[in-house]
Amino acid sequence: MEAVTPKKSENLICQVLFALCVGVTYLNIYELTFAVWSITFLFTVKRRYSFTVLGYISCFVAIFLIALIVSFFNQFKGYLFFRDVSYLLKPILGLLVGYQLCRNTKIKPFHTIIYVGLGIAVIHLGMIFYNAVVHRIINIHELRHYTGYFSDFEFYALIVLFFNKEFEVELSPKRKWTFFLIVAISGILYVSRTNFIQFIILFLAMKGYFKLTKRAVIVMTTIIIVTLSGYAILYNMPLTRNGPGIEAFLYKIKNAPIEAFKSKVNQNDWQDFNDNYRSYETIITIRQVSSEGTSGVLFGKGMGSTIDLGRQLWTNDGEFIRYLPTLHNGYTTVFLKTGLTGILFSIIFLVLLGRQGKSDIPLVQQINLFLKGSAVFLVLANWVLLGLYLKIDNKALIIGFILAYKELIVKRSRLNPDGES
Repeated sequence: MEAVTPKKSENLICQVLFALCVGVTYLNIYELTFAVWSITFLFTVKRRYSFTVLGYISCFVAIFLIALIVSFFNQFKGYLFFRDVSYLLKPILGLLVGYQLCRNTKIKPFHTIIYVGLGIAVIHLGMIFYNAVVHRIINIHELRHYTGYFSDFEFYALIVLFFNKEFEVELSPKRKWTFFLIVAISGILYVSRTNFIQFIILFLAMKGYFKLTKRAVIVMTTIIIVTLSGYAILYNMPLTRNGPGIEAFLYKIKNAPIEAFKSKVNQNDWQDFNDNYRSYETIITIRQVSSEGTSGVLFGKGMGSTIDLGRQLWTNDGEFIRYLPTLHNGYTTVFLKTGLTGILFSIIFLVLLGRQGKSDIPLVQQINLFLKGSAVFLVLANWVLLGLYLKIDNKALIIGFILAYKELIVKRSRLNPDGES
């Protein structure tokens, strides 16, 4: 019996839905994102799911259930409770939606990632041009405020473009480098430290430098030495936080390691407080959760819980806030909701994602490197900006999308080991 070949229109619908699910996150309206993802999930539900993807999802399900159970022993406002329900469902929903949208190999997920990334880049460049020409906004801080602070998806698209042959994406050299230039310019103009590090991590992963080989050790050691030397020079430069142009960006790089690990922050010192705000969040979260005793440390405070900053702060969402339901640090947020147990499940997910099995299929080998790189990047992304729980994040879609594609390739190889059409 011949296999039923999906219609091109069905594949196009899935590609459009993927683009829609990614694109909606850039609007920074989480209610809309949650609605679009939920509707897409309902319309694309599969009959079967692999144990692999269920294993990944189970980590986030465990976190969700712990937070839900713990919340029954505390009293919080209904709105905060239901907001946390939607936030904690986000990685689960994202992985499932991405997984479900890759219905067959004809969808060509890497092509889809490239063209969606290109579309986002063109829109971003258009927004920058409009704000620069019409509103005369040329200050990088103001441009980022109006056009976006980062774009993980575009940097994923850059990696796919750079390694297009490895991902079996056929592009003429002219088209490849034209696309790459457009997306790269857009990506650079976000001036995001995290995105630059993301590209480096994924690039190193695709080159196989996260494997324990002699060459990898030499390369990684060299990179570490150069990085530390460069940072030492940067640390001793007289930079100011509001300096002109590149100086402000270099100041952010200089402050990044300090901000993440500083154990004392003077909240009465404006510069110290602003430069090290993320550390301040972590410090008070640990303090307030620990005050709940052993149960708080192990299982957190549940859904609806917040952290009292002790003062009103103006946010990027354009509002004053004192009680935070989520924090910049994803590990700290999980600790608030589910304690150390939740953090353990977060780490298990990263380990599972990073431990991709061996394969004799060249494309699967490249996908494994891609997923390993994503796992390493998520270690950082969880630390600096909530990881998969960030309301405008779309990495879960990419991971689910590629996981499904990998399974389809492996399945096709088993059914047709000789590679005959």
